[in-house]
Amino acid sequence: MSSVASLHSRSVWRTLAADPLGLMGATLVGLFVLMALFAPLLAPYDPLKIDVANKFAGASLKHLAGTDQLGRDLLSRIIYGARTALGISLLATGLAGAIGLLLGLIAGYGPRWLDAILVLCFDSVSSLPMIMFALAVITVLGPSVTTLVLVIVLISIPGYARFIRAQTLSLARSDFIMAERVMDASHLRIILRHLLPNVIGQLLIILSMDIPVVIMLEAGLSYLGFGVRPPTPSWGNILYDGYVSLRQSPFMVVAAGMPLVLATLGFTFLGEALRDAFDPRLQLKVLK
Repeated sequence: MSSVASLHSRSVWRTLAADPLGLMGATLVGLFVLMALFAPLLAPYDPLKIDVANKFAGASLKHLAGTDQLGRDLLSRIIYGARTALGISLLATGLAGAIGLLLGLIAGYGPRWLDAILVLCFDSVSSLPMIMFALAVITVLGPSVTTLVLVIVLISIPGYARFIRAQTLSLARSDFIMAERVMDASHLRIILRHLLPNVIGQLLIILSMDIPVVIMLEAGLSYLGFGVRPPTPSWGNILYDGYVSLRQSPFMVVAAGMPLVLATLGFTFLGEALRDAFDPRLQLKVLK
C-alpha cells in the first residue's frame, strides 16, 4: 500500500513539475503563505504605527511601497494583510468543506427521504443572492471577522455538499461498493474506507480553486466596510484607503490591488494543476 501511495505521490509531483503554470501557481501560493506566517519578521515597520508627517510618501528605500494617508507603511500593511486574507479564507473554506463533505456523504449514501430534505435545504440557501445574503447577515450580527467567516461558510456549504452528494451517488452504484454490501460490510466501513478517500481529493481541488474567490469576497466586504474593521490590515481596507486618496496617491490602489491579482492567479493556476495531477488518465500518461 505504501509503495502505491509513493508511486501516486511521485506521479502527482511529476505532473505538477511538467506544468509551468502549475509551478508558477505553487510558487505564488508558497510566497503568500510564507508572507502570512512570517509577517512580523518580514514587515519593515509596525503596520499600525501612525506617522502623519510622512503621509502619502512615495516609494523610496525607506518605504518601498510608500505610505498611506496616516503615514503607515504600505508594504507592512500589505504583508500583514496577507495573514488576514489567508487566515480568513483558509478557515472559512476549511470549515465549509468539512461540513459540506459530511452533509454530502449523508445525502448521497443515506435514505432517500433524508436526501430529499437536505437537497431542499441546499437549493433554498443557493437560491439566495450571495451578496445580499452576506449583507443581511452582517447587518444583523454586526461586522467582524467572526461574522465574515460565518457568512462565507453558510454561502459555501451548499455547493460543496451538492458536489460530494453527486460523487457519492455515483460511487454508491459501483461494483466494489456492491461487493462490500454483499460481504455485509458496515455502512461506517464503506463510508470511511471507500467513499471518503475517493471524494476528498476532488473536494480539495475545488477548495483550492475557491480560496481566491473567498479572498476577493473578504476584500470586497472589507472595502464596503462590512468585513475586517480598521485599523486591522486588510487588502480590502487598503484598497478603500487608496480609492478615497486616489488624487493624492494613485499608487496606493496599485499596491493594494496587486496582491489580490497575484493571489487569485496563484491559487487558480495551482488548482488547475492539481486537477490535472489527480486525473487518472493524465497520471497514466505521466507514468508511461
